[in-house]
Amino acid sequence: MTVSPDLAAPRTSRPARPATPELLRSVFRRHAAGVAVITARGERPVGFTATSLTSVSAEPPMISFGVGTSSSSWPVLAEAEHIGVHVLGDHQRELAATFARSGADRFGAPTRWHTGPEGVPVLDGVLAWLVCRVVARVPAGDHRLVVAEVVAGDPDGAGRPLLYHEGRFNALRD
Repeated sequence: MTVSPDLAAPRTSRPARPATPELLRSVFRRHAAGVAVITARGERPVGFTATSLTSVSAEPPMISFGVGTSSSSWPVLAEAEHIGVHVLGDHQRELAATFARSGADRFGAPTRWHTGPEGVPVLDGVLAWLVCRVVARVPAGDHRLVVAEVVAGDPDGAGRPLLYHEGRFNALRD
């Protein structure tokens, strides 16, 4: 197969960089990702902002996400049988920032939430949410890849998705 010159990727004379944590961070700053908040119930509810949410399987319905083992949420997530997955709307930049901020009171005002299926904290006003049963926690460097099977949810929230790109929360543009 030949590629037309006008369709070929532009050539660059820049040398490849060696693999480092900063290279990975720099490349993924260029990758626009949807924004989700993962929650779980412990002595107190925990949660964090995630951009690594992935659909894994339709049958059975399964998702995955990554979580750092140094995260304050990890000790609860390491033991949780069920977790909440919340797809945020572009009107929820502050909520995303709250759940991304270390040391924040993530479930205090103005965060609105209720106890959902399986006792999982469910955030109000999100575009969509799921409650999932954790089926695996796979070691992956300084993170764990959590795989979970969907048990309940609601896809019918109003709004447009929130994106993360170049280190900022952004709205989707047409």
